[in-house]
Amino acid sequence: MHDVAALAGVGLSTVSRVVNGDVKVSPAKTLAVENAIRELGYRRNDSARHLRTGAAASIGLLIESIADPFFSLISQAVEEVALSRDSLLLSASSHQDAARARRMVLAFCSRRVDGLIITPSEDQSIDYLRTELTAGVAMVFIDRPVPGLDVDTVLTDNVGGAMSGVEHLIAHGHRRIACITDRAGLYTSSHRIRGYRNALAAAGIPFDPALVYSADDTTDTLAGPLTSMLDAENPPTALFTANNRSTIGALRVMGGRHNRPALVGFDDFELADALSPGVTVVAQDPLAMGRMAAELLFRRLDRDTSPPQTITLGTRLITRGSGEQRP
Repeated sequence: MHDVAALAGVGLSTVSRVVNGDVKVSPAKTLAVENAIRELGYRRNDSARHLRTGAAASIGLLIESIADPFFSLISQAVEEVALSRDSLLLSASSHQDAARARRMVLAFCSRRVDGLIITPSEDQSIDYLRTELTAGVAMVFIDRPVPGLDVDTVLTDNVGGAMSGVEHLIAHGHRRIACITDRAGLYTSSHRIRGYRNALAAAGIPFDPALVYSADDTTDTLAGPLTSMLDAENPPTALFTANNRSTIGALRVMGGRHNRPALVGFDDFELADALSPGVTVVAQDPLAMGRMAAELLFRRLDRDTSPPQTITLGTRLITRGSGEQRP
């Protein structure tokens, strides 16, 4: 703000009045301040204003899709923490669209949010995120990191969780285990596939690429590839589905089959316990993830200058029947 005042040739109090929308400042001085702000790239530090005045802050949350129960629970948890801090939560979905994600982040920043919690897109450009970080916007990444940006991040133990699910199937006698997921290049998918392969290797089971199917995007149908896999001469006796969408898709495909393979899915979902048999899952804790991400963000807004940290939360295997079937 001192630099803006010097460039505009006005006092610091005049800059403050212009930034806060005081209409009593003369048009000439207002124009000079606005020109200096544009030239210097100045942003008002609303986080500091919140600390000084106690006024309600606002934070932004960008998730992949509010329709996904996993992300809706994250949103619920973030909202609760924001409410406890007398803060307004603004939220949006990227729908796996990097351009949309960028647009939403910049829209949040233009509205002077104090900080952001972001689920990054897999092809996320980091230049604009780095620009906003440099401008003073606090950020926390959730569910996926952004390589190249040292920012507080909250993750799930995707490798370990996947290993526990596949090891469970191996313990029940399965050696032909298929892995079904979407978007293999996505951070979570790639780490769950790694966990699947680690479990096979630890049990001395050769990896068969014919037993792995990854959709190119969420619009790809699973019906054809999975049906071909199940109808093959040497079909899998068990499936490991690497997210809730893949699990639900697999259940639809297997609905009319008499010899259904055993199934363990990554992510719990509504009615998983009401099916027959119930669906065995590797459960994440999206409520804990959302709470942790929000708490980390508010610590930064409270001027915590400790080094950024990555917090990895564990998973829980919930046995319900589908994963306990033998070959």
